[in-house]
Amino acid sequence: MTKRFFGILAACFMFMTATAATMFPSRTDFRDESIYFVMTTRFYDGDATNNTHCWDGNNPGDPAWRGDFKGLIEKMDYIKALGFTAIWITPIVENASGYDYHGYHAHDFSKVDHRYESEGVGFQQVIDEAHKRGMKIILDIVLNHTGNFGEANLCKMFTRDWTKDQSDINECMVPYTQKDGGKLPDNYLSLPDQYGARLTLMKNTGGKNNDTHNYWHHFGHGNWDNPTRWWMQIAGDCVDLNTEHPYVYNYLIECYSKFIKMGVDGFRIDTGGHIPRLTFNQAFIPAFHAAAESAEAKNKRGNMPFYMFAEVCARYTGIWYREQPNLSPLYYTWKENKTYAWDSNPASWDNIVAMEGDNCNTHTNHKSVQQSASDASKPTSQNAFLNGNTYHTPDYSKASGLNVIDFTMHHNFRSASEAWNIAQKGNDQYYNDATWNVVYVDSHDYAPNGAPEDKRFSGDESTLAENWSLMFTHRGVPCIYYGSEIQFKKGCVIDNGPNTSLINTGRAYFGGYIKGSANVTDFATYTNATGNMAATLNHPLAKHVQRLNLIRQAVPALRKGQYSMEGCNGSFAFKRRYTDATTDSYALVCISGGATFTGIENGTYVDCVTGDKKTVSNGTLSVSCSGKGNMRVYVLNTTKTPAPGKVGVDGKYLYQSSSAGGSTPNWDGTQEELTDDPTLPDEPEEAIEPCLTSADQRTVFFTRSSDFNKKINCYIWNSKGTVTNGWPGTTATSLGNGKYRFDIPASAPAIDGTWMIIWNDGGTQTKDLAFTNQGMYSGSDKNNIQCSSKVTALCEGGEIPNPDPDPDPDPDPDPEPTPSEMCLESADERSVFFQGSEFGSSACVYMWIKGTETALAGAWPGTAATHLGDGKFKFVVPASATGDSSTWMIIWNNGSDQKKTADLAFTMHGLYNFNGCNGTVTALCEGGETPNPGDDPKPEDPKGITVKAKVPAHWTNTITAWVWPTGGDGREVTPTKDGEWYVVTENTDALNIIFKNGANWNGDSNQTEDMTFTTNTCIQLSQSGNAKATYTVVDCPTATDVEDVEVQKPVARKVLINQSLYLVMPNGDMYDVSGRLIR
Repeated sequence: MTKRFFGILAACFMFMTATAATMFPSRTDFRDESIYFVMTTRFYDGDATNNTHCWDGNNPGDPAWRGDFKGLIEKMDYIKALGFTAIWITPIVENASGYDYHGYHAHDFSKVDHRYESEGVGFQQVIDEAHKRGMKIILDIVLNHTGNFGEANLCKMFTRDWTKDQSDINECMVPYTQKDGGKLPDNYLSLPDQYGARLTLMKNTGGKNNDTHNYWHHFGHGNWDNPTRWWMQIAGDCVDLNTEHPYVYNYLIECYSKFIKMGVDGFRIDTGGHIPRLTFNQAFIPAFHAAAESAEAKNKRGNMPFYMFAEVCARYTGIWYREQPNLSPLYYTWKENKTYAWDSNPASWDNIVAMEGDNCNTHTNHKSVQQSASDASKPTSQNAFLNGNTYHTPDYSKASGLNVIDFTMHHNFRSASEAWNIAQKGNDQYYNDATWNVVYVDSHDYAPNGAPEDKRFSGDESTLAENWSLMFTHRGVPCIYYGSEIQFKKGCVIDNGPNTSLINTGRAYFGGYIKGSANVTDFATYTNATGNMAATLNHPLAKHVQRLNLIRQAVPALRKGQYSMEGCNGSFAFKRRYTDATTDSYALVCISGGATFTGIENGTYVDCVTGDKKTVSNGTLSVSCSGKGNMRVYVLNTTKTPAPGKVGVDGKYLYQSSSAGGSTPNWDGTQEELTDDPTLPDEPEEAIEPCLTSADQRTVFFTRSSDFNKKINCYIWNSKGTVTNGWPGTTATSLGNGKYRFDIPASAPAIDGTWMIIWNDGGTQTKDLAFTNQGMYSGSDKNNIQCSSKVTALCEGGEIPNPDPDPDPDPDPDPEPTPSEMCLESADERSVFFQGSEFGSSACVYMWIKGTETALAGAWPGTAATHLGDGKFKFVVPASATGDSSTWMIIWNNGSDQKKTADLAFTMHGLYNFNGCNGTVTALCEGGETPNPGDDPKPEDPKGITVKAKVPAHWTNTITAWVWPTGGDGREVTPTKDGEWYVVTENTDALNIIFKNGANWNGDSNQTEDMTFTTNTCIQLSQSGNAKATYTVVDCPTATDVEDVEVQKPVARKVLINQSLYLVMPNGDMYDVSGRLIR
């Protein structure tokens, strides 16, 4: 490290005394701040003219790009009224992906995305308006990856036309192809796999060296739990940059340094844990701090120090992530303990040919990175701790200059007691200085462990209040995610991509709750609040956070002090102190209960919550406190820093003797209103009850559950093809009150037992459901919707048709069908039949996997079967039902528990009566036929990832696996055995998996490390000693023997894709009907 960088670190870490030239005289470093985290596009809409939908997803009336810079400026006073001094905003550089409203999919690092801007309002205005209010701006930046549409200055693939409709990819993204000097093929727009065509230019997939300069990493398969996370691709829309390449990191530094010189006060660095610490120490940290020390930047910041903190994701309840120091947040706060070779010449990468899967370990920088991982240690520091009652000057000689999000506290913040327990285990001694950590309960990515992690914090209000009482008084910089002050979208999934409408997620639009204004005179000080803003500011949690901010600002020890628990006996009891040339602040804190403090300084103490004054002469102070989240903060009167006395007014959670109460306020009803959207269906002036225009009408009905948007589509298909428009189908007619009707087109063929239906809003959708004419489909949510009843009421003026002497030559079928024979549309149709009088004209089928509770045809009572007349029924198994049919079970029932068969084994094409299966149906329906091999088009790959594993020879127990969605809860599965391979297939974009030798999930080493795969992969597992098994990617076997396919046909899953039949074997292989291997 150069002397220059030592000087920069001194500017960033030595606690400077405020001077007359500083913008914020009472706040001398970033620990004086509290942070409000805003997802800009989801916060407040100041300019409706720049609203636009993303290319993917379905958010009618709620454009994903809705909030903007203008709206952020308009509501800065609201944030200040809450008492926050700094605003963290999501990335602002130009993005490009199907769902890029969040800003993390960069397409051009050198430009601000126009979708944030309005006439006369750009990012400079955001910074300036914040500074006018005495507030700071933290900019979220991405160094680890780009989106998958290339990057304008590293590998240009598209020209963005900002004059066109940004919600239409075909209008606004103009391919930059070979004829124009680009790399995309000239026929790009007609390619069936456009993603693959883009990816190969960055990742060298397909066996061609396209990324000749090695600007991206080419290693696809990695593990979040070992150093391969530093050069793996973390997601399909996040293509990892080669951050060890001088040209790449210098380009990123140049782009982001412009924002520093505009006056940005700090950076939050996204996915920092996927960049080696050595790269930060060699490149990013010194360069960004040098930019921040320029005269231009310092002047813009009012001479205040620049602050950086990184996201080093560590969803782990212990201190060291998976017991690996080099992957842990604590590790990143330290500089290297030795010097490593580093090549700063960009040309040094040009002679390396790195194909897909190569980790480039022949380059000097990558060799040094891997060596630094092996050298990782666990240094300790006393920088965060008092010496008895004495504050001591911190030693920052080994500090990296990078701070971190406190993932250890965050992951344990399901409750204050869990977070407190990890703090007591000595967590903080391993940070260089934990008082600089950013601390939050939940965010735009995760909630605490078990909260659950994938949902906005769902604990009760008092639990969140108690968490914040600890967070605002214990060490670190407190941070709250937008809307948490009213538990906005409590318990909603945080992020489900385009699969769930944003209004039903933790990233919903918040603007309706803060309509109105307030006269804000200081932090957490305002008058004349109006509209919904007034109601929101009056929420008990909002009041709680206002007072916490006031108390923290009034006591320097709570912001920058070292702490100790020595002599602090009681509920969440600790002491803190901070001293400098003009300050001596000493405070005693207890939360949710009383405490006795011994060995403390003598003198007069005043409580910030009650104003109570106590004089200590024997080094002991006893404090009484009751109420969850309530606290006492006794501050010592010192010559330099007198105690502030009572701060703020009593509320529901902070009070003297009794809670001031408070309840959820009443908003005006528009807090979640949508924008005008011409795609929304017309609503009738008065709700219409579902009814039939005639008894033989071909129609279906739907009752919308809360996870669907208002625009509902109906998608219907049968064995011959689609009945409605192509996906997502045809828009249904709204009847009002959340009910919809869809009339079958007159051109549609006769209804038969192969008809299936999906209700959807373009994003959220039901399962594949059997079609029931005149059926009412309803349920508690998308996973439980089924045909619950049939509509029989006739609409006013409707009538049962009289016999017609000259009938329509092709009449619609009657609701009670003409008795027909039980038959198969094709020999490969997956169906079962029933004959008997027990169920009248209405029967349902419930199916599940034996030994599990995994339903295959909807939750109980299942899905309606098609009535063929004379007590005969046919049921077509949904395409979503997977696995070995020999493990399936079935119950026929009347839609309730009142009339049902016993649990019966499933027999494909079985003919059941009330007592069981007594035969099979083999006859083909008229026009039905055995599939002709033909020249069926190659199908699109079905969604899902298959992993095949060969296990170590000494793994002789039953092989099991544990799978989980990213950010979600896991479950155990039993792999399918295919020769020497153990096979797991999951319908996901990223398969997280552990293989285990046995079924006892006790955390022992008799299992693999956590593994993540984004493509179909075959692996060989190996294990040494007591270490967890590791894996090596190997070639997958291929099979073309038609006879082998025939042997497996009885247990294959048959799927229709593009009107062609394919067989998906238990091992995940897919064949066409001729036996040709497709995948």
